[in-house]
Amino acid sequence: MIDRRRMLRHVFGLSASASAACLGSTARKAFAQTNQAHPYPTRTVRIVTPFPPGSGPDAALRLVSERLGRTWSQPVLVDNKPGGNGFIAVAAFKQGNSEGYDLIQLDNTHVTTHPLTFGKLPYDVAQDFAPLRMMLRTPFFVAVAADSPFNSIDDIVAAAKAAHGKINYGSWFIGSPGHLGALRLEAMMGIRMTHVPYRDFGQLYNAVSTKEVDWALGSAASAGGMAQSGKIRFIALAAARRDPLYPNVPATAEQPTTRGYEVTGWAGLFAPRGIPAALANKIAADIAAALAAPEVVERYRALGFEAPDLDPAAFSQLIQSETASWREIIRTANLRLD
Repeated sequence: MIDRRRMLRHVFGLSASASAACLGSTARKAFAQTNQAHPYPTRTVRIVTPFPPGSGPDAALRLVSERLGRTWSQPVLVDNKPGGNGFIAVAAFKQGNSEGYDLIQLDNTHVTTHPLTFGKLPYDVAQDFAPLRMMLRTPFFVAVAADSPFNSIDDIVAAAKAAHGKINYGSWFIGSPGHLGALRLEAMMGIRMTHVPYRDFGQLYNAVSTKEVDWALGSAASAGGMAQSGKIRFIALAAARRDPLYPNVPATAEQPTTRGYEVTGWAGLFAPRGIPAALANKIAADIAAALAAPEVVERYRALGFEAPDLDPAAFSQLIQSETASWREIIRTANLRLD
């Protein structure tokens, strides 16, 4: 099993604004009644994360947990359990309780693509996790060498069509968002390219800079340093709109040929399935308020993260729709991780 600690350290980047979601009147009343008898929280809240200290998701989680601690007047403990494809963190989380004192941070691979790429998982997304709030989202850039002949995704697609299987791309591990994002491009454009997995981001983007691989996907956090140094170039952003940190890089939505090609990474907070709905809504609203705090917004902007305004129901629907969107792509590629 590949240790992904270093690989995940800088995968996410953040630019953002988030507003606190308002509780529905019914949920608010229900929680008020519950909270009078059983106030929450009355002790330390633990948030388990599969990401190592210092990684992008960990940094975001610590910002939010600090704000939550102030709001709740109780300690909020970040419990890092990296490694094992997130399985170690999930096991620690499942040993907790369903009263809102044990939460977990997961990313899109854990809840949308792992169920499709692993034949057997030590968890069931629908049975074990109650989505609370997406904490961060980052789009991915298409990166090439500084002296690459490619100046757009259309150039890459044209080359791939002319030389079936000879154009290659790199990613930071098999089944990573970078790998899956390239598979999505293949499916959309009817092309075939060769995947070259690397051990970590440094190795990957060095390979891009020397044209060992033709291109790779990367976030502002993972590949931005190499782009700013001039060793690689961003030729497109796989998103609906441009990134304010890189205003000269066109979004894929701007071109008819690539419209709809979007690749993002995100992380969110989850409670155990079975938590009372009113309590889940209360925690989600408090997370939204923390994300809207000016110091959090400013830090997210500097990191290149964004914090979408999704309540628990909308977050759950997004997970279902993303899982469905990956199903055929993963089946066609016959991608298995176990």
